[in-house]
Amino acid sequence: KEVRDQTLVATAVHLEHSVVAGAKINIRDVSDSFQAGQKLAQAFDTKDLIHVFVLSDGLKVNGSELVKGLVQALPSHIPITGGLAGDGAAFGETLVLWDEDMQPGMIAAIGFYGNRLKIGYGTLGGWDPFGIERLITKSRGNVLYELDGKSALALYKKYLGEHAAGLPATGLLFPLELRPKEGKSGLVRTILAVSEEDQSMTFAGDVPEGSYARFMKASFDRLIDGAVGAAKASREKAGSQAPDLAVLISCVGRKMVLKQRIEEEVEGVAEALGPATVLTGFYSYGEICPFAPTAQCELHNQTMTITTFREE
Repeated sequence: KEVRDQTLVATAVHLEHSVVAGAKINIRDVSDSFQAGQKLAQAFDTKDLIHVFVLSDGLKVNGSELVKGLVQALPSHIPITGGLAGDGAAFGETLVLWDEDMQPGMIAAIGFYGNRLKIGYGTLGGWDPFGIERLITKSRGNVLYELDGKSALALYKKYLGEHAAGLPATGLLFPLELRPKEGKSGLVRTILAVSEEDQSMTFAGDVPEGSYARFMKASFDRLIDGAVGAAKASREKAGSQAPDLAVLISCVGRKMVLKQRIEEEVEGVAEALGPATVLTGFYSYGEICPFAPTAQCELHNQTMTITTFREE
């Protein structure tokens, strides 16, 4: 199993007993992300629908709003997985291909139908929070302005030290853990862009005012353990038999940390799923998956998110 850079990876999938349906939408403004999710979901006949897999532009879309729109318009028993396209550490442009149409702002979804198709999923991170929790005192959607009443960007630069000159890419090394004031389990958010003009930072998903934030860092072993844990969870969700195909969507920030050890993440997944499973995937700006089998789908950052397929 190899990790390749600057290449196109194509995986052909043939289903004998199952049916797929597709839908696409092109988003013009990030504020349309919720409505885009709703419209995509409404394009599917939900009778006998068992799963929706989504691939989205990674820079022009608010991923958490997209997911909220999908969740709101689909029956609660239908899982949603997928991810936001990435552009490595460049943050220049991301593309999604649909038939012959390939352009920025594209969001595509595939609906799967059939009782002989077993789909599993799992997501885990492996990042550890450090430092004190800080209150988000000013934000708008996925744009963060202030923590504890102070410039969030200035505080972030202080934590990054010599890495600050490489923003936004180096921000992937120090994501934020968000904890809603209700005290639920935290989500991780990574930076997509910074603005020196208004001292703001744009994240892949919402950073709501009133939530609490902590900086995070990673260790090699914890990241690899997280990937293996996601693989085991996805296999168990689909009935423990080895899947035919696994789609691995791993945050580009993990790749930046692991560097030359990046193949260990994939090797760990391959070992957990078994030698018969075909692996494919990409490095993303956001991952879409329920955190647990009974949980609602959410946008994650800095995780390895795996969707497995097996046809009986």
